[in-house]
Amino acid sequence: MSFDFNEIISVTMVLFAVIDILGSIPIILSLREKVGHIQSEKASIVALVIMVVFLFGGNTILKFLGVDVNSFAVAGSFVIFFLALEMILGLHLFKEDTPLTASIVPLAFPLIAGAGALTSLLSLRAEYEIQNIIVGIVINIGLVYLVLKNTSKLGKILGPGGIGILRKVFGIVLLAIAVKLFATNIKELF
Repeated sequence: MSFDFNEIISVTMVLFAVIDILGSIPIILSLREKVGHIQSEKASIVALVIMVVFLFGGNTILKFLGVDVNSFAVAGSFVIFFLALEMILGLHLFKEDTPLTASIVPLAFPLIAGAGALTSLLSLRAEYEIQNIIVGIVINIGLVYLVLKNTSKLGKILGPGGIGILRKVFGIVLLAIAVKLFATNIKELF
């Protein structure tokens, strides 16, 4: 078991773009206004556990359903593609319920460890070593924790324009990642 710095950077960038915690600052600010205190530590730990459990158990679930990792990666590339389009074009393709509380449910799941992140994990597993993915998850959860703790400050610093630019840039990165995942895994299916 060896760590590959390039893989860790790639995984970290993919998850950072998919989780889009900086783009979620407006949502987090809104939650803070509605319910007050947000449990940053608890939300971060629960999201970490969900992601790691899905990284290891997601493959078993797929086998039970009769789906291979490459097929899931191709399907995941479509989800990531549409998430990227949302970020770039400002569309809302996925419907979201407005949470009533800022508990673990809206923060840890689905805001942090949502469908895009979980799909990405299994897609990444088809290409990268598991230990590098775990390091990427931990780095991202650390960043998520810092953002959750400093949301108000970051919102003021970035402003609406800065947040919009970040969403567009990470949307383009995500779009390129979706294309790469599709191209790499579609070959394995034929």
